[in-house]
Amino acid sequence: MARQRHGDGSVFQPKDGRWVFQVVLENGKKKIYYFKTEKEALAARRKLLYEKEKGTLVTGPQQTLKMYLEKWLEQVCKVTMKPTTYEQYRSTVRHHLIPALGHIKLQKLTTERVQEFCAQKQNEGYKPKTTVLIHSVLSSALENAVKWELVGRNVAKRVTLPRIGRYEARTLTVEQATELLEVARGSRVEAALLVALTTGMRRGELLALRWGDIDFEKGLLHVRRSVNFVSGLGYKEGEPKTRASRRDIMLPDVTVEALKVHRALQERARIKMGKKWREQGIVFCNIYGGFFNPSRVTALFQGLLKKAGLPYMRFHDLRHSAATILRASGVDLKTIQELLGHSTIATTADIYSSVLPSERREAANKMDGFFKRS
Repeated sequence: MARQRHGDGSVFQPKDGRWVFQVVLENGKKKIYYFKTEKEALAARRKLLYEKEKGTLVTGPQQTLKMYLEKWLEQVCKVTMKPTTYEQYRSTVRHHLIPALGHIKLQKLTTERVQEFCAQKQNEGYKPKTTVLIHSVLSSALENAVKWELVGRNVAKRVTLPRIGRYEARTLTVEQATELLEVARGSRVEAALLVALTTGMRRGELLALRWGDIDFEKGLLHVRRSVNFVSGLGYKEGEPKTRASRRDIMLPDVTVEALKVHRALQERARIKMGKKWREQGIVFCNIYGGFFNPSRVTALFQGLLKKAGLPYMRFHDLRHSAATILRASGVDLKTIQELLGHSTIATTADIYSSVLPSERREAANKMDGFFKRS
């Protein structure tokens, strides 16, 4: 006996007595399922029709998560992402996702298993930010698997993630910044620190800066590129973080003069190195004229902080320091936005619009003046 409708599969009972549900999927492959009773076979057919109607019917081949992730990295991530982003994804897949989940069939992965995996990362001592990053990579991969019709839904979407506390940037006061520059006098990063503090440039933007990007006569600096070091790939130069990050910065006279001195010192270093020098026109370069390793720059910076008796901070906090100093000096948010290269003033306001102590005191004094009894 056969019960069927074109395209929806058929349920029938062959001579051996078993009940069969047979269907031809959209990819042309025939699937045959065996059951003990007609009721079970019909239930399987109803389930398939429901998934087909909802658009969650899986027609792709069975494979492990490891097999899928490796294919996804090669065919999607490698050709669509920046090298630094791709390397981050590849490292996350290789060191976290494959060791813990790679053996599981892609179609068998559940929300419960992903939740357990995220909890395990927390128990292993990983910070919430790292756990969220790992989950994000997995979720992106599964979203693509849905697009390829390998799974019916992204099981990572329903996972509860740890809360990430907002990073409170450490900033330098004018006095502390001056003290840092004094300690840095004569060091390899002296000029770089001054430029960072007076322009708010990102580390990658500083290290990608070429002499041709600086107009000494007009005191103008053009931010056009950024560079980073990617493990296994070397230095990767590319566009700045956002379109707004491509910007022109008016330099203070003190910064222009410091860059002129730095250029003269670099010329002496070039002559001293002779044939070992590889001229690339990089402003803040290594001893051979090539890119200065970002991690090395940060290490030198933190060594100077310690020498000056200042608290630990990231190199990126110099950018926050520049903005905070300008904010305290009365510079408006729109000007700070353009200097930092934020896409919108809302971003700048969200970070730097906190009320300064002096402003709180001024507000209190005004209220005192309004309501004080004579």
